[in-house]
Amino acid sequence: MGIGMGIRASALVTSAVAASLLLAGCTTAVDDAGSATNAAPSSSSSAPSPSASPSSSAPASSPAPSASPSDDLPPVTDPVSLPALMREDVQGTDLKLGEVIGRFGAYTRYAVTYRADDLTISGIMNVPAGDGPFPVVVLLHGYIDPAIYVTGQGYRREQDALARNGYVAFHVDYRNHAGSDDDPRNDVDLRLGYTRDAIAAVEAVKASDLEFLDSERIGLIGRSMGGQVAFNALVAQPGLVDAAITYASVSTDAVDNYDRWIRFADGRRQLATSIEREHGSPEDDPEFWAGVSARNYFDQITTPVMVHHGVVDDTCPIAWSRATVRALRAADVDVTYHEYPGENHYMYAGWAPSFQRTLAFLEKNLTA
Repeated sequence: MGIGMGIRASALVTSAVAASLLLAGCTTAVDDAGSATNAAPSSSSSAPSPSASPSSSAPASSPAPSASPSDDLPPVTDPVSLPALMREDVQGTDLKLGEVIGRFGAYTRYAVTYRADDLTISGIMNVPAGDGPFPVVVLLHGYIDPAIYVTGQGYRREQDALARNGYVAFHVDYRNHAGSDDDPRNDVDLRLGYTRDAIAAVEAVKASDLEFLDSERIGLIGRSMGGQVAFNALVAQPGLVDAAITYASVSTDAVDNYDRWIRFADGRRQLATSIEREHGSPEDDPEFWAGVSARNYFDQITTPVMVHHGVVDDTCPIAWSRATVRALRAADVDVTYHEYPGENHYMYAGWAPSFQRTLAFLEKNLTA
């Protein structure tokens, strides 16, 4: 079945917004800043020429070559880095359907697990009614305190609308969340484990023998912190997916995120101390911080990207996506960018038009 049901999407998206907001209880999940926000309705618009000043960190200087002779890849200066991850063969296997969580006519919602190297990662999967095979969209959620997170949390409107439009919605919980295995080093290593979980989710789809999955058509959507995870995956594994979309992404400069949510945030001093003891501060070891910032490696990206961001987002400032888009364009990445005046981090009124654009982008790029 093709996705050519496509822009019957407009009507489906409108109804899906109402339905999914009911399902989600308005989805005021705690995100990167640690607090929920309320949106003011507004129309959406496209902003082709972002002009905010770029983020402060510069690309890594040219250090001595890595010990392993590696083609055109940037050199590895720290084992905790994107260049190191570029050389990893991240394994994603053993994708299994668990219990049925709910049946909604147009789709069935399942609990799922898969293996990311030696860890088991939990999640949910909304599978459209019918035989398939259906294209797959892997969903990477924003920050929600792992202590309160429940499987599949966040993205309820996207999970619902994707499945109603003929896509398998595969929502990844990440390590240390819900039923996933624990990784005690994940926070001190700047959560690069989440990137491994995202890569492994895609690889698990490709390796799966579940007949309703179309392993030749896979997209990625990352929201807020999940936007950083998505960009990390795109630079670490070029060609991993056929299309990638971000909503209200955090910065692609790791220093911006560290400063906002760890170094200068209330109650995070202990974590900041652990990170700086292990890796140095941005001032003391700028090379390390450049190595965990996806922006410095956008020339590795081969996947078309769409970026959505609300102009009055006070959680992830619009300047961050503007700087990201400028850097993507400078690296000749195929990027489409949309801003939404009056919309904040959760983009309530702007979500329906943004999702119509997302569906059209997926239909264009997830071709058989």
